[in-house]
Amino acid sequence: MPNHLADATSPYLLSHAANPVDWFGWGSDAFDEARSRDLPLLISVGYSSCHWCHVMALESFSDPEVAEVVNEYFVPVKVDREENPEVDASLMQATLALTGSGGWPNTVFCTPDGRPFFAGTNFPPEPRDGQPAFVDVVRALGQAWQERRDEVVQQAGVITDQLRAMASAQEPDDGAATGMPTAQELLDAVSTDYDIVNGGFGGPTKFPTPTLIDALLVKGDPTSLDMAQNTCEHLVRGGIFDQVGGGFHRYSTDSQWTVPHFEKMLNDNGLLLGTMARCWRRTADHDPDRRALYDHAVRRTVDWLRREMTTEEGLLAASLDADSDDLAGHTHEGIFYLWNPQLLVDALGEEEAGWLRPLLHLGDQGNFEGDLSTLQMRGRLDWERINADLDRMLEYRALRSRPARDEKVVTAWNAMVIDSLVEAGMILREWSWVEWAGELADKLWRAHWQGGRLLRTSLHGRPGTGAVTEDHAHLGLALAGLAGATGRRVWLDRAVEVLDAAVDRFSEPDGGFADAAASDLVVAPARTLTDDANPSPTSAMVKALRRVGLMAGREDLVERADRASRRLARVVVGAPRYAGWALADHLISDDARRGLRPAAVVVVEEDAEPGELAAAAWRMAPSGSALMRGAAGTDGFAEWFDERGDEQGPTAYVCRGTVCFEPVTDYLELKDPLWRRV
Repeated sequence: MPNHLADATSPYLLSHAANPVDWFGWGSDAFDEARSRDLPLLISVGYSSCHWCHVMALESFSDPEVAEVVNEYFVPVKVDREENPEVDASLMQATLALTGSGGWPNTVFCTPDGRPFFAGTNFPPEPRDGQPAFVDVVRALGQAWQERRDEVVQQAGVITDQLRAMASAQEPDDGAATGMPTAQELLDAVSTDYDIVNGGFGGPTKFPTPTLIDALLVKGDPTSLDMAQNTCEHLVRGGIFDQVGGGFHRYSTDSQWTVPHFEKMLNDNGLLLGTMARCWRRTADHDPDRRALYDHAVRRTVDWLRREMTTEEGLLAASLDADSDDLAGHTHEGIFYLWNPQLLVDALGEEEAGWLRPLLHLGDQGNFEGDLSTLQMRGRLDWERINADLDRMLEYRALRSRPARDEKVVTAWNAMVIDSLVEAGMILREWSWVEWAGELADKLWRAHWQGGRLLRTSLHGRPGTGAVTEDHAHLGLALAGLAGATGRRVWLDRAVEVLDAAVDRFSEPDGGFADAAASDLVVAPARTLTDDANPSPTSAMVKALRRVGLMAGREDLVERADRASRRLARVVVGAPRYAGWALADHLISDDARRGLRPAAVVVVEEDAEPGELAAAAWRMAPSGSALMRGAAGTDGFAEWFDERGDEQGPTAYVCRGTVCFEPVTDYLELKDPLWRRV
């Protein structure tokens, strides 16, 4: 039976277009079908690089006998969580409420009007480990709808009421106005989950948590700085980092960052790229080994983005799968990235492999499957020689069967990369990265800003789903950062336009932001205040509103950020580890109360490429600062460039709040106005 996914703009949905399951995409057509046939919905949520999503597709959705049962009892709906994050978040809340745990693929059974009554994740094709077979679950639930509908509807009502109560719960006003912990108490709370040996937090399954690292870099005190630097060092040295090709894998399955889950996500790498650059700038000159590690991660990740993630349209693809084929055509997770001593010899020859092997911690016994291992970087490193060897290994690895790529372009994720490219380029003085960020921003704007509305996704130029809150937030943030680095007014104008649209569409009465615009198809709209792989939509909006408001002289945007920040207080207090950017905003505000307000820095210089003074500003400015550079008379940046630029040569002007300092022409003198308490 042909299904309804042939015209989808998601590679994940297109991979199910030949299934015998009669899939609908997410939308009113599926709900209309369910009501007209009086059948419940089976909603399956996944994404292209999800290993277990592929497993369930192969084991169950491709089976004609399973499909016959699904099609008889349900209207099946397939959702790409990356296209519809608000649907994913809402249905994941239902799964957590029903089962106590979640994951992907997420399988939720709903009444025809979308109320969940049963849920689970990866159901096996046959009974296994106490789990029933998927086809048995489908048949039993379908028969329950036919024979005991009152019970099913009652269960759906209970769950829906619970979800709606959770969605409408009010957080304490004014940031838990009384009894707010001190900044040090919050940092102490984070440190309780810190792995002092291996870096990172929690375990044994460990995620890189770039937003939390960003928070730890705000104040620069020895304890929080060491947690950030040590975590970044272990990330770069570990198997979670693709030592050969660059870029970070999704997460580590162990506490030592040795064996990752091998998919590579654009959002993870977009965030980590900026975090590594910020960690570099917070690391002292007299710690060159750590600086070199962070620099290595940034450069090889940028190279990976250009080489492997750039689409034909010149934008960036969403992800690479974890799985690929071996020489015999059999599919394995991670096989593309794994090595053994003989493969190293094949790539480099005996002598060079013998030198490099201990540095890559490559033993005779594999740490993954058989004798195959991930690579880890150990010891003090001769970067010139190592990089030459890694480049040769990259050429050798290119002969292997590559993981599939999700060609979908996601606005928020491309914007994360743009923002990080700008910051990394300014900090490490790689102007070509800033220029590439400008090219990406121009292409993204042309493809995804249509008639005053922003798209979230596209596929080979075909428009996909509409944008959600995080798309507006990250695009506004990135465009403002690009405006500051280039002095081009158009980028700041567009950032203002994007954020004005977001405030209009996604604002909540209490001052916070919904994850997405209201939908009749979602019974319990999601309002995510904690971080997952990405910053929460509200915390991303706060950061963007502050940057754009300060640069554009829009005090109303800054005040809007203040209101939204207060809605994040509950998670900052209750779960600071899971609220990285919200915690960072609180720590920046705490510094401001202590006389260390973020700076507005204007560097007036005539050259197209930034000089030493601009590099110093990007390297030294306190977190939360607004950084701008341009020629004398640059317009479109409020009054920041007015009557500035009379001095000879490049000049920096620093204001912190209402206090503006004397102009600086020597980059060695810039630290004082940036960090003096006022």
